[in-house]
Amino acid sequence: MGFLDKLLGRGKQAAGDVTGDTEMKEEGAHQEAEAAAESRAEQAEEMAQQSREERAEHRAERETP
Repeated sequence: MGFLDKLLGRGKQAAGDVTGDTEMKEEGAHQEAEAAAESRAEQAEEMAQQSREERAEHRAERETP
């Protein structure tokens, strides 16, 4: 959903520019920033999960005689 929100935010910004509606432009900027933050959070969670899996693999190797 992050990509779609980012795209919609950019669309609102463009529409705000064309119509001179600063409120719409700001709303679009906030929506795009929110989507970018959500995307970064998802990436961080994926990296954390990979690290947990790596740790488990190393622990299993260490504990296996």
